[in-house]
Amino acid sequence: MRTRLERHVSELTQCTICPDVHRPVVTGGAVVSKVLLVGQAPGDKEPMLGRPFAWTAGKTLFRWFEDHCGLDEAAIRSSIYMAAVCRCFPGKKSTGGDRVPSRDEIANCAGWLEAEIQILRPALVIPVGKLAIEQFVPCPSLRDVIGRQERIRFAGRAIDVIPLPHPSGASPWPRMEPGKTLLRRAMRLVAGHPAV
Repeated sequence: MRTRLERHVSELTQCTICPDVHRPVVTGGAVVSKVLLVGQAPGDKEPMLGRPFAWTAGKTLFRWFEDHCGLDEAAIRSSIYMAAVCRCFPGKKSTGGDRVPSRDEIANCAGWLEAEIQILRPALVIPVGKLAIEQFVPCPSLRDVIGRQERIRFAGRAIDVIPLPHPSGASPWPRMEPGKTLLRRAMRLVAGHPAV
């Protein structure tokens, strides 16, 4: 499995399908794990630092894991496979802020995620933020999905999904009610999952 995953990650880093994104592809490396953490897309700092969740949102995300699961950043990076809906930085909007990946960019990257599910056969997927959550379960609002665990079929496999809100400082949702309570509930589910 490790050799297959290493080959997959090597091919992923060579991807040049999307013309409007900023390379390089950002990857957490070939971490063999039964847990997949799926973000939206790298920000502008992640390509320079060479790893996902490397900046402010990452610090918040890793604090959630440390507070609720007893796992620090190093433990997470070495034991959880990190993926994303879009693997390259999409760029900035003309009005400021990061551009949301286009429908085509999401579709172009979907095959990488499906391959990772096939290779790793995870027991748990943790999608982070609405765009990532929507790849696995309907998300009319965060209130409807955060704090819940669902069993789904994805890429032909049965997988548990525990969604998390986006840890971006731009989103106040996890810092106010009902977000604070639902986030704690979600992190308790993550901490109690056998794969973690």
